[in-house]
Amino acid sequence: MIEKIKELPANMIGFKTAGHVVKGDVDFVKSEVRLLIDKTSKLNYLLFFDNSPTDFTLGAWLHEALLSIKNITKWTRAAIVTDCQRMINFTKVFNAVMPGEFKGFKKEDYLLAVDWTAEKIDLD
Repeated sequence: MIEKIKELPANMIGFKTAGHVVKGDVDFVKSEVRLLIDKTSKLNYLLFFDNSPTDFTLGAWLHEALLSIKNITKWTRAAIVTDCQRMINFTKVFNAVMPGEFKGFKKEDYLLAVDWTAEKIDLD
């Protein structure tokens, strides 16, 4: 399941994953992302993993990848919030090959991730 995180700054969008994630969940994300891009002309995106990446079906992962490719020129900042160090490390690699900035954050740094994603602060 993926749910939209409420009460975030207006220039960003965030989602929280829990349990099993399927293609239909990612379709919901894609439509919400489109609304933000239409409003702001850019994409500041936060994804909070409250589950394991193994809880995503193959269809969900493929749709998530297509979301990345389809909006590649709109990415400004993307934060991945998880306690999985492998995912944080992958985000660092992803940052090197994608336009925009991508950062991984531990769950305890959620508020820092929100401020960074919303372009309120810069981090090295």
